[in-house]
Amino acid sequence: MAVYIIRRIFQIIPVLLGVSAAVFFMVRAIPGDPAQILLGQNATHAQVVRLRHKMGLDQPIVVQYVDFLKNAAHGDLGQSIVTGRPVTAELAARFPATLELTLFAMVIAVAIGVPVGVIAAVRQYSLLDKITSVFALTGISMPIFWLAMILIVIFGVKLDVLPFPGRLSAGESIPQVTGLVLVDSLLAGDFGAFRDGFLHLLMPAAALATIPLGTIMRMTRSSMLEVLGEDYVRTARAKGLMPWSVVFKHALKNAMLPTITVIGLQVGLLMGGAIITETIFSWPGVGQIAYESVYRRDYAMIQGVVLYGATLFVLVNLVVDVLYAVLDPRVRY
Repeated sequence: MAVYIIRRIFQIIPVLLGVSAAVFFMVRAIPGDPAQILLGQNATHAQVVRLRHKMGLDQPIVVQYVDFLKNAAHGDLGQSIVTGRPVTAELAARFPATLELTLFAMVIAVAIGVPVGVIAAVRQYSLLDKITSVFALTGISMPIFWLAMILIVIFGVKLDVLPFPGRLSAGESIPQVTGLVLVDSLLAGDFGAFRDGFLHLLMPAAALATIPLGTIMRMTRSSMLEVLGEDYVRTARAKGLMPWSVVFKHALKNAMLPTITVIGLQVGLLMGGAIITETIFSWPGVGQIAYESVYRRDYAMIQGVVLYGATLFVLVNLVVDVLYAVLDPRVRY
């Protein structure tokens, strides 16, 4: 197992190098001069030239990329031209908000998707199976921004039961320990802030969970249907085992293998979806800063955000591969 994990870790390096090269050269293909945008339309040509030299934008693009890799190897992803702060500091400040939103959305998707998928498979062709299939297809095909706006109109404006925007209501504050509002409010013993943070989290997390929920539900259903037709399941039933024991003890473990892979891949999709969700709900996470960075041609911040997303994605998939190997030792090649 240790050799397998080490081999998978070394496979991450070329992936991150490829992502860094792709994002570096693609970002510079975006129309617009960041120096001109930063100084404004009234800046003189000499001022723009001086700022371009200071930012290193007058160097050949290959030289810029090599310098970027050297600095990145030492943990320096450059400085944001908008805030003037190091990119790593900006990402560290925003990461807890995105992590809390993404994890909560995934908890919703898994907590609903897996059991409903199992029930739909056990009750194949029943009314419940048909309803869940329609619900899953609707969730996969529904744009996140549209659902988010519907949720805001219904629960935030008409019914006025869920607050927005942001992570806490005005006047609420908690000591920053982990950066996660729910965890920090519990650590501080402030249950009012916990309730407020939880209510703020519900709408953006529900909107973000829609796509992974439908995908997990469909994958669990199809995997369970395949496993329930295996000989060992029929043998377990023939031995007179209880139906719940056959489903949850014998079938579900093997049916979860492809579902776990899908859950890992969905984390990457949630990161992409978080850009839209965080922008709509004014959620102060990495997704919101990614949108602002593209709008302002903040090269260093765009590169940092993409590398952060790619690193998180490959690490999550590494965890998925390890879990896969634990559940099925045949994949330890």
